[in-house]
Amino acid sequence: MRDRAGLTGPASANAHQEPSERGQISLLILGFTLIALMLIVGAVDVTAVQLARTRLLDAADGAALDASGALDNGSAYQAGLKSAISISDESVRRSATGYLLAGPRPHGISSWVLAEGTGSPDGQTAVVRLRGTADIPIAASVLEAFGGSVTITVESRARSILH
Repeated sequence: MRDRAGLTGPASANAHQEPSERGQISLLILGFTLIALMLIVGAVDVTAVQLARTRLLDAADGAALDASGALDNGSAYQAGLKSAISISDESVRRSATGYLLAGPRPHGISSWVLAEGTGSPDGQTAVVRLRGTADIPIAASVLEAFGGSVTITVESRARSILH
């Protein structure tokens, strides 16, 4: 059976579609592609921040370990040594600062600083709090447009025990 255009079968059904139905699959594919790209960008940036956090924690661990052996001469000579090396807030901050300045800043961290709370709460445990700003590889400009960045704060503790 022929229609007015002279076509038969399924092709004739497509010829009578409304213009608003044409191209719908292209919009659907475009939408799903944009969603997939946003998920990929988000995953890459979140992974970069997590890696930066791990590297910052590694630096804080090294600084705390170095600071736990930074003998505070004043208290050690006056009170003597007990079960652990005597340290002070000042000796921890001085040693941690020296340790951090001696090595390169970790990859993925644009800036870092010793945070409030770095010191020794009990005179034997070194606590190093390190705050850094993570580099975001893809969506950094979007985050800066909203006036923000990703700041990470980590804490590490170490104690040098005497035998």
